[in-house]
Amino acid sequence: MKGNPVTGFNYLIEGFKLITQPGLRLFVLIPLAINSVIFSVLITLTIAQFSGWIEAAMEWVPDWLSFIRWVLWPLVLILILTVVMYTFSVIANILASPFNALLAEKTEEFLTGKEVPGFETIGQALLSFPKSIGRELAKLIYYIPLALLVLIISFIPLINALAPMLWFLLGSWMMVIQYCDYPMDNHQVSFRDMKQRIKLMRLTSAGFGASVMVGTMIPLVNLIIMPAAVCGATAYWAREMKKDTAPAAL
Repeated sequence: MKGNPVTGFNYLIEGFKLITQPGLRLFVLIPLAINSVIFSVLITLTIAQFSGWIEAAMEWVPDWLSFIRWVLWPLVLILILTVVMYTFSVIANILASPFNALLAEKTEEFLTGKEVPGFETIGQALLSFPKSIGRELAKLIYYIPLALLVLIISFIPLINALAPMLWFLLGSWMMVIQYCDYPMDNHQVSFRDMKQRIKLMRLTSAGFGASVMVGTMIPLVNLIIMPAAVCGATAYWAREMKKDTAPAAL
């Protein structure tokens, strides 16, 4: 497998630096505001239900495995955080999708010094909302069968001990899909081609996606993770995945 997980992590760190650049701040504000509102509201609701979810999940542990509840509890915690935070990210990204595409466009222009054909203005981004929704739905359609598979595994005795890790890995993979799609969609890269390009540097992609997934679980960081991930994914695209021709199917 090609790439380096540390490189993927560094792209997210670069994303945090990019959102502070004067030329990009204006385009960061709307995604930042949407993400902050969504996370603030939904996290408040989650806190109210969190203990109940933990107890309900632990009830699935059979009595004969009760002696390892202390081991399973942190795994259940990771599972709930992964599913909840990914769900929040999906909602936030659907609402902010046209503005994230605009931010990716301006970030690529900032990094490369070359004009990217795109929305140019916030008003044009708003008009593109129906198209953006279509692309977000494509991601959901791709995600649902994978999520159902992991859900089935979550109910299989013994094997379900792997469920928290599988949910985290799936969430991490979808974070790469989610954010790398913005700069690629700006260049009319198809959804299928986009996935292939990401797979070419599997370890780098894994490092980036896992870093974003962890970032969604950290208070305060999760409020700014979306624009930072857009900028980081755009840097990843511009330096390693951008090609004149599509890669061969994997």
